[in-house]
Amino acid sequence: MRVIGGTAKGYPLKVPKGISIRPTSDLIRGALFSMLESMLNEWDRILDLYAGTGALGIEALSRGAQWADFVEENRRCCAVINHNLERTQLISQAHVYCAKVERAITFLSQEYKVILLDPPYDANPSAILEKLVRSPLAGKETIIATEHFSQRALEPNYNGWQRIKERRHGDSCITIYRAED
Repeated sequence: MRVIGGTAKGYPLKVPKGISIRPTSDLIRGALFSMLESMLNEWDRILDLYAGTGALGIEALSRGAQWADFVEENRRCCAVINHNLERTQLISQAHVYCAKVERAITFLSQEYKVILLDPPYDANPSAILEKLVRSPLAGKETIIATEHFSQRALEPNYNGWQRIKERRHGDSCITIYRAED
C-alpha cells in the first residue's frame, strides 16, 4: 500500500500485522479523492475516523490539506499511523487520537472541511453519521465521505445532510454527504 497522489506520492504505508483491518485499496482511494477534488477548491482541516493505517488522511495531506486529525481506537494502529506520518514527512500537520470514534466526537470541537469515515464493514455507518451531522465537527461547508460495504445501503438524508454522490466499486461503496442549503 502506498500514497497515490500529491507530495508524498509513492511513499509506502505500513500496515499493522495480526490486526483485522481492511485498508482502503488504491483503486477506492483514487475514486474517493477524484470525487472530492471535483467538489473542493481547498482542503483546510480533515478528520479521518476509523483511521486504521491513516491512508485516507495521509492521502488528503499529501494532496494539500493543511491539517488532519486521525481517530483510531486500536493502539497498534495508532502507532502505525504515527509511523506512516513520519515516513511521509507529514507528522507536523497531524494529530492522532487513540480513542473510540463515538468518544472523539464528544471532545473534538473544531469544524472540519472534510470528514472521512471508513468504519469496519460489519459496522453500520448510519449511527455515526447521525451523530456527526449533529456535532460541531460538521458545518455548512463540510463534506462527509464514507466508504462502506456496498450491501449496506445508507439513507439519502441525515438530519438535513443530503447524499450528493455515490459510487460502487465491487464490495465497496463511497457515499458523500453535504448539508442542504
